Amino acid sequence: MARSHWSQWHDAYKDPSSALSARLNEVRRQLREVLGHSTTESPRLISMCAGQGRDVIDVLATHPRGHSVHARLVELDESLAAEVAASARDRGLANVEIVNGDASIASAYVGFVPADIIMVCGVFGNLSEIDIARTIFLLPSLCAPAARVIWTRHRRAPDVTNVIRAMFLESGFAEFEFFAPRDLLFTVATHQLHRAPDPFEEDIRLFTFEGDGHDPA
Repeated sequence: MARSHWSQWHDAYKDPSSALSARLNEVRRQLREVLGHSTTESPRLISMCAGQGRDVIDVLATHPRGHSVHARLVELDESLAAEVAASARDRGLANVEIVNGDASIASAYVGFVPADIIMVCGVFGNLSEIDIARTIFLLPSLCAPAARVIWTRHRRAPDVTNVIRAMFLESGFAEFEFFAPRDLLFTVATHQLHRAPDPFEEDIRLFTFEGDGHDPA
């Protein structure tokens, strides 16, 4: 199978000193924190535009509660979906489901919502500000009560991370953690739903992906 440009974009992870690797380490740390605080016996986790699943697979394979998590990773790129499926299989993660499909359509999550953890990593940097707002507004329809959302966004100009934080607050989420290193232009944050979830509607489009896979998201 030929490697797509999206697959090649992940090559930066091979350099442990890259900004992408630093962001990955922080996403993993926050996911471990979320799992450590979860009181749900078998949490459900959704990862949108999961890529190679590096942020989820390693944590579930090594965290004391990892094998109790039921996860659905949604990735449109066929080669990336195959890679993450192989990784989950190799790590013995029987409760991880890989969907080679469109994460921007709510129907990708049928049968797996409401979720306790939602990963929106490498997504917001590829969306218009209008679609970021739309996605955040619709996230409560995918959430279980008190669900936590882990998200990332670059801080290149124009930096809209504070706008995104405000969007989460307006949509009923409280900020649990916010990490923005001074020397690197990425943000990783966790927000928790502090209101009742919204009804799930499977035919809704959450966003339109505009990135080309050539710049960090």
